[in-house]
Amino acid sequence: MRGIAHEFPLNDGLIYLNHAAVGVWPRRTAESVKQFADENMQQGAQEYPRWMQCEQSLRRRFARLVGSPSADDIALVKNTSEGLSLIAYGLDWQAGDNIVSTLQEFPSNRIVWESLAGQGVELRQADVSGDDPEEAIIACMDMHTRLLSVSSVQFGNGLRLDLKRLDLACKERGILFCVDAIQSLGALQFDVVGCHADFVVADGHKWMLGPEGVAVFYSHPAAREHLNLCQYGWHMVEHAGDFDRRDWQAAKSARRFEPGSPNMLGIHALDASLSLFEEVGISLIEAEVLKRSEWLTHAMLSDDRLVLLSPSEAGRMSGIVSFRRRDLDAAGHAALYRHLMKAGLICALRCGGIRFSPHFYTPMPQLAQAMAMAATYQPSA
Repeated sequence: MRGIAHEFPLNDGLIYLNHAAVGVWPRRTAESVKQFADENMQQGAQEYPRWMQCEQSLRRRFARLVGSPSADDIALVKNTSEGLSLIAYGLDWQAGDNIVSTLQEFPSNRIVWESLAGQGVELRQADVSGDDPEEAIIACMDMHTRLLSVSSVQFGNGLRLDLKRLDLACKERGILFCVDAIQSLGALQFDVVGCHADFVVADGHKWMLGPEGVAVFYSHPAAREHLNLCQYGWHMVEHAGDFDRRDWQAAKSARRFEPGSPNMLGIHALDASLSLFEEVGISLIEAEVLKRSEWLTHAMLSDDRLVLLSPSEAGRMSGIVSFRRRDLDAAGHAALYRHLMKAGLICALRCGGIRFSPHFYTPMPQLAQAMAMAATYQPSA
């Protein structure tokens, strides 16, 4: 962890606990963007072949991060919503089919499935607030279930699901398995082979500490054959770059889901961010993230003024820890949130409470400062 502080020169007095919303760029990422901008200004696209090498580098980094055996399974898309939409409008649905998800999902993993209602496709939403969230999900499955789409970590309270158990249920029933991993990748280790997910989607601007506008869309080779294409262009063909060729076919790799010119600025930035993760090691990053979550969890459980909203069991915890003040109603929590933000404690108001999401580099003393600020806040009369 030596030298990490150099990568995160945050303003004095700022406590940043909002990586579950928008992450902080490392120094190297900002420098990469500046260098790319200067290069464009001074010489245009003279070095475009090198830019393409950076694009391939990012695919390989994504493959290692999700645990994919091949970078050919990685598509670079704009955001999580686009990746989910490729699935929703790529599958051949029949009236009476259903999709299983959860009540606690972020809107991106709900609205896209609700949009299929006109085709006679039902969205079933399991309540995962009980003692056995996986069983609640599995209980919603039946012979008409085509797809399970869940977040590996719930955005509101940080609940981590047992993906291997859900995968087993899907495989037993012949159901495709989609994971929204936006609250996992960059914070927790992920093993797409171990959980046998057919699809994994995640944007790079949260725990991966990159810019908005670049996301990973993993598809298992067999699973992507189920998806019809709904976007076309020069970049998604097998012989991309051979502009004189008149015949074409979709790329065999996941690049088939990338119709046009890539977001080279975002690619350079995110490639720089992920280089830091590879230098530190995702296992160490996970340990440091969970160390901070465990500290916050213990602090909240020890304070009678607070109600912990997040799970406290080791296997359920993630980088997200949420709480409520016993003495505050919804309006009071909104006022508390505004107070914390004005004081330089960057957090989020989610699901009726305050959400803290520190990253591996967050100084431990700042957690105590944050807890004191939240617990001692006095609402105005």
